[in-house]
Amino acid sequence: MSPVKLLKKHELNMTLLKNGKLHTINIYTAVLLFVFIPDFLFPLYVLSSVPYQKTEKKWVIVIDPGHGGKDPGAVGSFSYEKNINLAIALKTGEYIKQNLKNVTVIYTRKDDSTVDLLGRPEIANKNKADLFISIHANWAKSKNIVGAETYIMGLAKDQENLEVAMKENEVILREENFSTKYEGFDPRSPESYIMFTLMQNVFQEQSTVLASKIQTQFRERVERKDRGVRQAGFWVLFNTTMPGVLVETGYITNLTEERYLNSEQGQDYLASAIFRASRDYINEINIRSEISAMQNDEPVEKNENKTVVSLPQGQLVFMVQVATAASKIETKADNFKGINDIIEINTRDRFRYATGSFVDYSEAVRYRKKIETIYPDAFVIAVKDNKIVPLQDAIEQKKKK
Repeated sequence: MSPVKLLKKHELNMTLLKNGKLHTINIYTAVLLFVFIPDFLFPLYVLSSVPYQKTEKKWVIVIDPGHGGKDPGAVGSFSYEKNINLAIALKTGEYIKQNLKNVTVIYTRKDDSTVDLLGRPEIANKNKADLFISIHANWAKSKNIVGAETYIMGLAKDQENLEVAMKENEVILREENFSTKYEGFDPRSPESYIMFTLMQNVFQEQSTVLASKIQTQFRERVERKDRGVRQAGFWVLFNTTMPGVLVETGYITNLTEERYLNSEQGQDYLASAIFRASRDYINEINIRSEISAMQNDEPVEKNENKTVVSLPQGQLVFMVQVATAASKIETKADNFKGINDIIEINTRDRFRYATGSFVDYSEAVRYRKKIETIYPDAFVIAVKDNKIVPLQDAIEQKKKK
């Protein structure tokens, strides 16, 4: 996968769907009414008395206990990450179900079973989830590192974040034919992670808000070391089509923290913190959704200057990818800096947008250089019948002809 850099985020005109899931990107710049609900008691043995925002809207939260089955995750001195993740996830779900009556909880696994990194986001997407929360325990070379951190989808900003993502993504190496299955992505290669920079993540701000609330709860209510909100290229977040976070609850490689993560009390406290953060997020979004709905009465503009482009059937061609998004973008020139031959390629709940159609790889490279002033992060891909083909395989096929 060719290296690319972080794309400038574009605003997308989208109508409001339920629970603020498809607000415009700048929804968080609106003037908002914020209600603060104090929390007096902790731990969470009297959670039924905690008020929540009453609303007719229904929410779906998918909770993903990381790893499982044949994949143990990180290994501590006496425990496996997969078991810690499952215990905290199940407790989190129970707290949500008991105290938020307008929320349906779905788990990606409820036992020690194996679910691959494609299956986890598919569960969330198929159930039209409003939130995706993946729960993990961390690992480090140094046994002195402790603390909790929450990740959102994005390009890793330092080596430490990249190493965390590599560790969580390396489970795909256990799968047969993983290179084809994951479209050439190699979790061991730093170059592969550059692909995530082309993602136009319309849920980044919502994900950041949720992640911040989780970290606040960890710091102020559970008194864990706050390692902050971070971003990195996690495959499980890349393929979700809703706000999502990956929570690293602590370091299994530190003996004191490993004991805490395995304790009943520690798991209760961490789960209740994630619940409280989710509750506060839901309350806030419900309020913001009502304000946005009142301000969004204007009719949606009709598609303009949109050029319908199709690819030749059965032919392998090289194109230049300029963007990736979780939701559809109209393929009109205004949305792509004046380029009017944009093709949409739908790959596993992710929409890629590419321009040009070339028989020779070298021609596609020349075209990429031509448009690099407006899309400096674009890269060449191979496509056949509107499906991505591993680039090296495509080049080899062309050489044989």
